[in-house]
Amino acid sequence: MTHTTPKTPLLDRVAGPADLRRMPDDELAALAGELRAELISAVSETGGHLGSSLGVVELTVAIHAVFNTPMDKLIWDVGHQCYPHKILTGRRDRIRTLRQKGGLSGFTKRAESAFDPFGAAHSSTSISAALGFTVGRDMGQATGDAIAVIGDGAISAGMAYEALNNAGAEGRRMFVILNDNEMSIAPPVGAMSAYLSGLYANEPLAKMRSLAEGFEAAMPAPMREGAKRARQLVTGGLSGSGTLFEELGFEYVGPIDGHDMRQVLPVLRAARARATGPVLIHCCTVKGKGYAPAETSADKYHGVAKFDVETGAQAKKAGGAPSYTSVFGKALSEEAARDPDIVAVTAAMPAGTGVDIMAQRFPGRVFDVGIAEQHGVTFAAGMAASGLKPFAAIYSTFLQRGYDQVVHDVALQGLPVRFAIDRAGLVGADGATHAGAFDIGYLSSLPGFTVMAAADEAELKHMVATAAAHDDGPIAFRYPRGAGTGVTLPERGQVLEIGRGRVLCEGDDVALLSLGAHLSECLDAAAMLEDEGLSVTVADARFAKPLDEALVLRLARTHRALVTVEEGAEGGFGSVVMHALARHGAFDRGLAIRNVCLPDRFIEQASPAEMYADAGMTAADIAAMARGAVGRGTEVVPLSVAT
Repeated sequence: MTHTTPKTPLLDRVAGPADLRRMPDDELAALAGELRAELISAVSETGGHLGSSLGVVELTVAIHAVFNTPMDKLIWDVGHQCYPHKILTGRRDRIRTLRQKGGLSGFTKRAESAFDPFGAAHSSTSISAALGFTVGRDMGQATGDAIAVIGDGAISAGMAYEALNNAGAEGRRMFVILNDNEMSIAPPVGAMSAYLSGLYANEPLAKMRSLAEGFEAAMPAPMREGAKRARQLVTGGLSGSGTLFEELGFEYVGPIDGHDMRQVLPVLRAARARATGPVLIHCCTVKGKGYAPAETSADKYHGVAKFDVETGAQAKKAGGAPSYTSVFGKALSEEAARDPDIVAVTAAMPAGTGVDIMAQRFPGRVFDVGIAEQHGVTFAAGMAASGLKPFAAIYSTFLQRGYDQVVHDVALQGLPVRFAIDRAGLVGADGATHAGAFDIGYLSSLPGFTVMAAADEAELKHMVATAAAHDDGPIAFRYPRGAGTGVTLPERGQVLEIGRGRVLCEGDDVALLSLGAHLSECLDAAAMLEDEGLSVTVADARFAKPLDEALVLRLARTHRALVTVEEGAEGGFGSVVMHALARHGAFDRGLAIRNVCLPDRFIEQASPAEMYADAGMTAADIAAMARGAVGRGTEVVPLSVAT
């Protein structure tokens, strides 16, 4: 990979936003160019969210030049577009540590800087948080204005509407900047995107400005009438109605060209000087702006690996096992080819979840609901109630956002929604915000739910088939991010017997009972223990619920120790196993049992292997836990009992 360090004489004079406020406007415009070059150079070395960050370069410079950050609170929605912001706020010297162990987060993070007043990584939280800061200011807290920057994809989520409605009703002075690039991770869907597109009628912004200055008269009659209507829609002059945002109580400004500092700076200054209530500034940008490979790419280089700046060519991952996501996507598409009732739902992540594979083959049976997990879950429940067989493909941490709907609309009614839960376990560079730590616990506690976890990509294929065939209530299967283990994939997935695990090797001393993709580490741990003379059984539970209680009881009865292993938090599979053992009186005469799971803290970003090492979940850790349980190593010190 070719890496070049750009010349940045203006950027070199910026230690923080205060330096921007001393620069004339022409220097700020030139600075934006240098900032863009620095951004491209840095991300070429680290990988990360490039397209979204390129789209807000001018906007970032302008906001910090106009507002008094960090006293004024700048809140980036999602936060994946914050790289230029980090460079300008005293973190330039660390920007090449992005998303690496011990380095800068790829999102905003309160613990990292006073210029990050509110952390994020999931979408649509910024307006709610900005209103919270605004009320704090009005109640005497030491904070200034709040500015939320939210994208056109993120503003489609219900939480954003709720916040806009509340903020409009409160009528307090705050700023929402709608960063409208018409390209969220996937092309934004739904009526909101169509509304924003219609708001400026897809006219070039230069033409829109000329219209606003009264140049309609120079146009042919048909164009003149259309142009007039477009301008009236923006200004609220059409049939006496305002924009949606004005109806919600916001003063609407825009749309403006977010890459033209001659527009952005005056508009922000005017808004800051004159606003008395909530203001929404509609700012149109181009995702990937200023870097041709990103601008011309279908996903605008949303998330990139390390790349060559000159060519845009991204580093190729070494060939090997297919990703779990692609195995799921192909298996789902194959099942859909055999059953016309199978449909799929995703929340703005068709490629990320793999349902784009089915969408290419059966476009009328795949539904992208946008960033709306709550709606997506209940939508799937409605389709299940109608007799269809919906697969709701949603990342583990994103499914958390629809939990009430999982409980109230799916579980309580016993509807056979199939939940395909990607990104289970620790995920690497995205860190704690995207780690799928809690789904085993939050789903296994629900009556009537079936919860599976794939040990490898072949098991995942079986679980897709099992879910497709399962009509007796809701069913979920979880699997990790990244490549599989390289096992041979079956031609067709087999329908597994519900609630039945499997034993991979039999021993007498220690039983390792795994749920999910840590099975390979269990096998490695077993090999270590066998070398030390211990006889080890390794079993794959397959199901957290219903649990294979017969298998668990047999393992507990016939071994000196039982160790459960899962890629999830406390309160998950290990707890399910111990509840079952307690119900059957297995603890009445003593039982050596240990649980290997994620510790009771958030694990910071690093490679997945480093994160699992930090969590104490390596094969060596599992072996050490087993040794302690049979008295061959350092035992866990029992809690002292108060007397």
